[in-house]
Amino acid sequence: MTSSEPAVPDGLQKDHGRAGRDLPTAIASAVVLVGAILLSLLFWKTAFMAIVAAAVVVAIWELHKGLGAKDIDIPEQPLMLGGVVMVVVAYFYGAPALVTATAVTSLVIMLWLLRRGVDGYVKNATAAVFTLVYVPFLGSFVALLLAEGGTNPGIGFDTDDPGVRGIITFIAITVASDTGGYVAGVLFGKHPMAPVISPKKSWEGFAGSTVACVAVGVWLVTAFLGGDWWVGLLLGLITVVMATLGDLCESVIKRDLGIKDMSQVIPGHGGLMDRLDSLLATIAPIWLILYYLVF
Repeated sequence: MTSSEPAVPDGLQKDHGRAGRDLPTAIASAVVLVGAILLSLLFWKTAFMAIVAAAVVVAIWELHKGLGAKDIDIPEQPLMLGGVVMVVVAYFYGAPALVTATAVTSLVIMLWLLRRGVDGYVKNATAAVFTLVYVPFLGSFVALLLAEGGTNPGIGFDTDDPGVRGIITFIAITVASDTGGYVAGVLFGKHPMAPVISPKKSWEGFAGSTVACVAVGVWLVTAFLGGDWWVGLLLGLITVVMATLGDLCESVIKRDLGIKDMSQVIPGHGGLMDRLDSLLATIAPIWLILYYLVF
């Protein structure tokens, strides 16, 4: 345990071995989450957007809670409301509306904080805008990707929707990065990638992430999206780099705040942000590649 992590009494601390987590609980939670995502995607796209909006709200709550450890108080209400609006307008009206909603929400946040006075204004406003970009802005690219298949809210089983296929590809290739890195790291990890930031992340794990990402990327782009193999290769390479950076950035944030997990809302995994770090980092480049090279 590092000095930045809160102490846990020896009698209460559980040893999960090299896995570092309660695997049965973590797997059960993952199955439930993936099931909810797939059901909403395949039967009612609007329900999936509701899940995305809810995730944005929970993630902002977690960041508000975590930042409070350093006496940083971001305004939850305008961030949550603005974040939901950003997701909605991105889905129904596209990228220009998302940019506009982001700018307006930023201004509202700064005006909102004026009510608190001068003390801590710059610190709280900076953290709030950082949160706005980190969570709802990046998260809204999920809406942009899903909208590639249209915004018809009809209910029905549809696997031919380009947006649905894009979302499945985005989730699968990012999960492949995390899973490949986790397995390779547990089995072969000996050389730490960033020991000060994330002691368990190894170069062997990164190699496992790369192999998994490239393999899944090439397969999904060619067999599932009907694109060229080299697009899948490019997608895999960019995803593994961005997913790793996203994970490291989240680790830096938690170490700076002196917390182990953002919360405990997902049994076996910790906080929602502990699972969204890679997804938030990969969605924008994945959308960009699929938008210009596949769709």
